[in-house]
Amino acid sequence: MSITAERKAELIGEYATGKGDTGSPEVQIAILTERINNLSEHMQGNKKDFSSRRGLLKMVAQRRKLLDYVKANDEGRYKDIIKRLNIRR
Repeated sequence: MSITAERKAELIGEYATGKGDTGSPEVQIAILTERINNLSEHMQGNKKDFSSRRGLLKMVAQRRKLLDYVKANDEGRYKDIIKRLNIRR
């Protein structure tokens, strides 16, 4: 259900804006998207897992807040991250 350390390192390397960058909104959004996708697959087979559903909703809300922040500060970065992660908007 959660992502591995190797996959997280790949995401950080791919979406980092600079060397050693782990906290930029792009990296956080990429990691949350990976977790959301994994949890969404889990929810397909476990429809009554309400604890995981709540966690999924919290992650989606957190990602939405980060996306809103990026959009407010730099529209180009927002469009780029949406396109790269293939998030509908």
